This record gives sequence, C-alpha cells and structure tokens, in this order.
Amino acid sequence: MESKKIYVLNTLIIPIDFSKHPKATVLMEKISVEEVKQILTNNPFVSAVGHEATAKLLSQLFGVSIPVNRIAIYLEPGDTGIHFFLKTRLPEGKVLSEAELKTLDFWLVKSQVL
Repeated sequence: MESKKIYVLNTLIIPIDFSKHPKATVLMEKISVEEVKQILTNNPFVSAVGHEATAKLLSQLFGVSIPVNRIAIYLEPGDTGIHFFLKTRLPEGKVLSEAELKTLDFWLVKSQVL
C-alpha cells in the first residue's frame, strides 16, 4: 500500500484519531538505516521529532534534514510512520544530548496504517 503521508517520529507510539477511526490495523516492521534513507530521500515527509538532539542524530544517520517539529499528528489509513525507538527506558525528565544518544541502542520501525 502506498503512503499518503510519511511521518518521522521519535517514539514507537502509533497516533490514531479514534474519534474518527474507532478501529485501526497497523503493520509494523523493523527496518534498517539504509531502508529509511531510501524512503526519506525519495519521498516528501513530515518530521514530528520534538527534541533537537534526536533531530540532529537522525539527520546525520539518514543523510537528510530532519527538522525539530514538536507537533501532534494522527496517522490516517495509507500513512506511514518511521519510528526511532530507544531500547532503553530513560529516567523521568532525562533529556539526552546528541553524544549520549549515539551511545544507546535503538530500533528503526516502519508502521503502516492499513
């Protein structure tokens, strides 16, 4: 299924507007940095990354500009999310620097709302 919109997020949360879509099916898969680069290089996308250090790290990792954009979004049927997900739960209120982020393990996950 082709995406209507592609969003880059720094969370694994799948934001669905349940007042509009009371039921949703989402396909999720782990993907590589190279796969993300290909998706973001060849398609327009919206950044929903709300932290500067994360946006800088993702920009370096993917080779495209990921702007800081602290917005609320909802994925619609046909939309795709590219999720940066830290494998470690941070202490409450902890904001990591770019150098600290580089030391942590993460997954990249693609979600598609069907």
